[in-house]
Amino acid sequence: MRIAVVDGQGGGMGKTLVERIRQTLGSQVEILALGTNALATAAMLKAGADEGATGENAIAVNASRVDYILGSVGILSANSMLGELTPRMAAAIAESPAQKILIPLNRCSLFIVGTRDEPLIKHIEEAAEFLKTTIATK
Repeated sequence: MRIAVVDGQGGGMGKTLVERIRQTLGSQVEILALGTNALATAAMLKAGADEGATGENAIAVNASRVDYILGSVGILSANSMLGELTPRMAAAIAESPAQKILIPLNRCSLFIVGTRDEPLIKHIEEAAEFLKTTIATK
């Protein structure tokens, strides 16, 4: 299984997500760190991603080459992450046949009704467990 984690800005959420996926699934999955900037990509690589790539073209090209894409819900919204996520990136992620597992951060001018107001780490843990269960059932 090939998994992409998409993150931007400082890469903190992506770093934590990569760590949790690695703890939950070990080396049975390949994790591709896709950062909107080099700092985010570097943080995810340091956290245990197998490969990393940065920028618009890297995200656009690789979105269709993975089985799962994980990140905040903002990765589907053009110009989110303080403008780092371009319309081309958002379209590539949205149009990818990969299963998307999204963390419900109520930022980027997006509010998701029905989500629980919990610490980010709880949402990340839930995303990693969902990924594990989904992979196990395939």
